[in-house]
Amino acid sequence: MTLATPGQLARSAAERYRTYADLRWRRLPELRVKRGTATPTIYYLAPHVKKPAGGVRVAYRHVDLLNELGFKAAVLHDRRGYRPSWFQSTTAVVSSDELEFRSDDILVVPDVYGTSLAALNPDIRVVVFNQGAHYTFEALDYGSTGPGAPYLDVPRLEAIVTVSKDSAALLAHSFPGIRIDIARPVVDPQVFHPGRDVRDRTFAYVPTRRQSELNHVVHALRARGSRWSPLPLTGLTETALADALRRAAVFVSLSDRDGFGLPPAEAMACGCYVVGYSGGGGDEFFDPGYCTPVGSTLELIRELERTMRRPLDDLARAGAHASAVILDRYSADGLRADLSAIYAELVKT
Repeated sequence: MTLATPGQLARSAAERYRTYADLRWRRLPELRVKRGTATPTIYYLAPHVKKPAGGVRVAYRHVDLLNELGFKAAVLHDRRGYRPSWFQSTTAVVSSDELEFRSDDILVVPDVYGTSLAALNPDIRVVVFNQGAHYTFEALDYGSTGPGAPYLDVPRLEAIVTVSKDSAALLAHSFPGIRIDIARPVVDPQVFHPGRDVRDRTFAYVPTRRQSELNHVVHALRARGSRWSPLPLTGLTETALADALRRAAVFVSLSDRDGFGLPPAEAMACGCYVVGYSGGGGDEFFDPGYCTPVGSTLELIRELERTMRRPLDDLARAGAHASAVILDRYSADGLRADLSAIYAELVKT
């Protein structure tokens, strides 16, 4: 018998702790259900996290818009007094220990809590907000869960809301019979807009996606004589990110099984010419009329080289077209209409 080394034991212990911590983080708060009222409230459950998380920001936006539309809505956190520090808000917030949940209220649960849904109080009306359809089964063990997990065995699951046509199609096929709705993402025009006539010969990208492929691409471009400069986008505030995108002529999309694909959408809104992968979720806005979708590493390198030979003003015109499309389609008004249609039907039932 081979004994484990101290290093292997330490790594095993660390892995067990990460698994424990992950499962603990995904636990749903315990909610008691009381008799209903005439006016249901929509509660968006959101985790209390220290670092910026897009899903939390989206929950706050949905709640703000729902209240503007005349619905009763609030963000629900498990920790009393918690409010995210990385953006300002006056959003209605409630904690689980002070909540009086009613039988006709609606609990909107993010997809990251999927492993805990089976333990939810069966009297609760549930809407799942799934922003990562391609990762729905990521944390589920095949051997210890039944067919249709994590959604089909939730007693009062009334709908799944997602963020793109690609995600809606995937979820509808995976969970037949469940109502699927789309609440579009919003690209903030106050932050993400063109506003720059002259751009640098740089190609921007998010370095955390498709890292091995990205490494190949940047080295291959340099080996083949490209004089364009790479611009990794990391550790930036939202405002600094938009400023960087307005400097770059090209954005390289490394999206991979994305629910929507916000980075290329934000790059387009800033007037970048986008070359790269749609990631699935981006299929609905990756139009060859103003960007260049690709399907392989070799195609990505070749299309980047072709793009870099185009005049900068030609790329700017295509980027301006892309910006107009994105800012019109993924607007707060569009999301407001989506939410109104989704919840008007759910609240009246």
